[in-house]
Amino acid sequence: MLGRYAPHVAATLSLGLPLIGSHLARMAIGVSDTVMVGWYGVEPLAALVIATSFVIILFFLGMGFGTGVMGLIATALARGDETEVRRGTRMALWLSGIFSILVMPLMWWSQPILLALGQTPLTAELSQDYLRIAGWGLLPMLAGLTLNSYLAALERTQVVMWVTLAGLPLNIALNWVLIFGNLGAPELGVRGAAIASLSVQTVQLAMLAAYAGWLPEARRFALFQRFWRPDWPAFRAIFRLGLPIGITMLAEGGLFVASNVMMGWIGTQELAAHGIALQIASITFMAHLGLSNAATVRVGQAKGRGDAEWMRDAAVTVTALSMGFAILAMAVYLIFPEALVMMYLDPADPQAPAIVAIGAGLLFYAALFQLTDALQVVVLGLLRGVHDTRVPMLIAGFSYWVVGMPVAYGLAFVAGVGARGLWLGLVVGLTVAAVLLLLRFWRGHARGDWTAPHPAV
Repeated sequence: MLGRYAPHVAATLSLGLPLIGSHLARMAIGVSDTVMVGWYGVEPLAALVIATSFVIILFFLGMGFGTGVMGLIATALARGDETEVRRGTRMALWLSGIFSILVMPLMWWSQPILLALGQTPLTAELSQDYLRIAGWGLLPMLAGLTLNSYLAALERTQVVMWVTLAGLPLNIALNWVLIFGNLGAPELGVRGAAIASLSVQTVQLAMLAAYAGWLPEARRFALFQRFWRPDWPAFRAIFRLGLPIGITMLAEGGLFVASNVMMGWIGTQELAAHGIALQIASITFMAHLGLSNAATVRVGQAKGRGDAEWMRDAAVTVTALSMGFAILAMAVYLIFPEALVMMYLDPADPQAPAIVAIGAGLLFYAALFQLTDALQVVVLGLLRGVHDTRVPMLIAGFSYWVVGMPVAYGLAFVAGVGARGLWLGLVVGLTVAAVLLLLRFWRGHARGDWTAPHPAV
């Protein structure tokens, strides 16, 4: 029995580990921005936090086109359909670019929006300064995500990882020069961080595009040949496939943004502990996200071959790997909660003991969070592999906002449980999503039901 799954384990880890590395590297780039702008000043740091949250929400909404095309490419490759590979990838790039241009006015004139949301005039002004530069980086970010999907479907995930890792030292160096005015450069503060981010994202896109064009086994796809020519049937198909993914990501991201706001209603120490616990959970989540991407490719390959048994074995393998990592993370959270929280605090801070006590308690729920969050993101990857995105979008919206958010609010404020009640509500919402998504996959697609939406590209 174990021998049956061994090839799937090897193939999944070969795909997934580099993707995990790339997600962690991308997260490290964001952390380096936060740390270095924090060294520069408190007001610029506050502006950066607000501005990057603004960009992330728009990125979530626009990332569906680049993410959704991964399963489509994997399926087309398994069928030997080179034309579909080219058409789907090109139109995903088109849609990523169009979306980036359409939302740019929101970032260019973001100051009135941020003022209306209750930000201070200085924070809103500095945030707009940042967004007017960094906002242009949304295009290379989304286009780069599409090329990541293209290369991942071709099982070239190591290149994706190395390109992402290369951006980390470049980002740190440019931040050091432009934020603080070193080496004779002007001291630009938060605008310097924006220029650094835009530069890194542009370089990364250029590297991915150059590799995608050079790769000998991919030249048959002629990806960039007559790139300017529209393909409206493929355009519509990728739009229908990708938009629900973007809305799903927005629903989940919005859930955590709302939890941040509500935790602030409870208290400052609770908000600090919540932010630390969520940051710790986000780091381990990158492993599940990488495995989810691998699941999309593996299941997409099975769909292309029409092999339901192979699909089931691949799905069992990636789910088991994700659960194994989740159990390991749970053990760390439960055994070393105080030490994990203390890593984020100055021991001399008089508030540190209280924050550690709150944060250690929240890590118990973060342990439960690991299982449910891992399950739901992996199953979303499986469903994207069979090009099923509309119903999962509805499941996500129901689970997060009809179930999770009311339960979180009710426990935290109506029942008076406080911070722990808020986290328990998040666990409930994610658990409902995981169960419904699992039923969607295993009662339909895994049985060989190939009636899931399949874009005619």
